[in-house]
Amino acid sequence: MINQEKVMDIKSLAKQGYKIRHIARITGIHRNTIKKYLEGTLPVYKKSNRESCLKPYYGLIEGWLQQQDYQASRIYELLQGQGFKGSYDVVQRHVKKLKNKRDQVAYVRFETLPGQQAQVDFGDFVISCSDGSKLTIYCFIMVLGYSRKMYIEFIDRCTLANFLKCHQKAFAYFGGIPCEILYDNMKNVVIKKMVGLIKWNASFMAFCLHYGFKPLTTPAYSPWAKGKVERPIGYIRERFWRGYQYSDFKYANKDILEWLREVADDRIHGTTHEKVSARFEKEKPFLGPLPPNSYDISEKLWRKVYKDCQVAFDCNRYVVPHEYVGRDVLLKINDGELRIFHDDKLLVTYKVPEGKGQTLGIELYERLRKDKDQIKRKYRKPFFKKAWATRGLLSGRMDIEVRNRPLSEYQDLLDGGPHA
Repeated sequence: MINQEKVMDIKSLAKQGYKIRHIARITGIHRNTIKKYLEGTLPVYKKSNRESCLKPYYGLIEGWLQQQDYQASRIYELLQGQGFKGSYDVVQRHVKKLKNKRDQVAYVRFETLPGQQAQVDFGDFVISCSDGSKLTIYCFIMVLGYSRKMYIEFIDRCTLANFLKCHQKAFAYFGGIPCEILYDNMKNVVIKKMVGLIKWNASFMAFCLHYGFKPLTTPAYSPWAKGKVERPIGYIRERFWRGYQYSDFKYANKDILEWLREVADDRIHGTTHEKVSARFEKEKPFLGPLPPNSYDISEKLWRKVYKDCQVAFDCNRYVVPHEYVGRDVLLKINDGELRIFHDDKLLVTYKVPEGKGQTLGIELYERLRKDKDQIKRKYRKPFFKKAWATRGLLSGRMDIEVRNRPLSEYQDLLDGGPHA
């Protein structure tokens, strides 16, 4: 049983051209297991409840290693002074894992093979409006590590949907997918990060598996670790953005792609001493293929259809066909379009309005007015016929016939005499 990170290592090595035997020697995993994961899909495993006896000391070990490059034997001695009762082997394995992770980040930073890695980041760009106000937009940047070829797109918000959409456009622009992509600790990628453990964003992880690349993260507060994408942000500010006459996103994204072709790709890079476009031609054959189907990056929300045939989203209301009142429906929002599904059936599609407090799809009520079954159910009487137990009450008769008896009969009954 192996985790998701091991599966991504296997797929990454396979993309780089390693044979199954070589991957087995590198990872220490049996050849048959590697073959199964290359041919099949990623399994879902339950998290083990077993915790290492070293876990309470993780913070101490990390702090000591940040101060000095201690050996595992010295860390073990320090831990014994803190009351640690475990074995040396446990400490040695954990220290080795931390040092390998630190060394791997350094390797990724300085040595990049063709098609091996890309780096991603956001930059913020300020627009001065005619009324004196300031407007901030954001710039998505993906840089191929070997050739330094860039894809750039301006967006209004750094949402997960926009983030994934920019990835798709970047892959199409490059004509392929790198083996791994390096990020900082943004929330679209990482939910929580601790020593030796990363809790990935589940939607982002599914996206990575669909496109077949391995995500990597930098250490906290270490922008130097992804300098290939940090430095181009300043280059874009000075060479493209300064003095640019911004009108809207459509023209800005059109102009930045033209600038990439005519200026950025045509320059001699200061580190590689080669033209970016020429170096990209060497890298392109090493990029992974695009999948046959695109990943659905729509924002997904569940809603219950009210009795008025409506669902709510973003301060607006949308009418759903009346047959689905009381049922749960799935809303998919992408590119300003809202689609409503029940199971796999598309019920209705709307264009998301710019304002708030609007109701869309009023014309669907016409179908409800013409539905005879709905009209019958609405005006159906509560009783089809009078029940026998209430017939007297409903007919207006409130009197009940009672047999008249002399009082002597009641007295005999009290005295234990004969019954009537």
